[in-house]
Amino acid sequence: MTFRRLFDFFRLSSVALLVAGALCPALHAQAPDKTLLALGPLPDAPSPFVEAAPPVVLTPSNLGVEHRFLDNQNRVLFIAAAALNGADFAVTRANLQSGGQELNPLVRMFGRSTAGLAANFAGETLGSIGLSYFFHKTGHHKLERAVSLVNIGGSAGAVSFGLANR
Repeated sequence: MTFRRLFDFFRLSSVALLVAGALCPALHAQAPDKTLLALGPLPDAPSPFVEAAPPVVLTPSNLGVEHRFLDNQNRVLFIAAAALNGADFAVTRANLQSGGQELNPLVRMFGRSTAGLAANFAGETLGSIGLSYFFHKTGHHKLERAVSLVNIGGSAGAVSFGLANR
């Protein structure tokens, strides 16, 4: 599609939108009906105006039960994430030493040395824990657990792929 045809399409679309908006009576119905206001208040008739509701104040007793950051469930998730990241490091290192290549472009730049590869997987583990802590502090407790679960799933997938393609 050439630029000229695209320009004509957008111009025609905008004209059609403006005409439809001008002719649409629902767009003009945002104000109170003046005939109802002229009659005065009717008995048992709803007011055409909406009153604001009072604000809802949540006290700490209304909020969900807060848990400690290093509770049993998070400990298990962090240990599993660290173990699977360690397994991912070992499988990746073994594959790289036997002539394989790293498929993840972010990890590829660290994969030239064992120390760089170890630093990458340690940073991945610590980053996962740090992001979980951030979500814990901001009150997003489901996301706090989901970060570890995604990290575990990614590492488990990488380990199984690395072992299957030796």
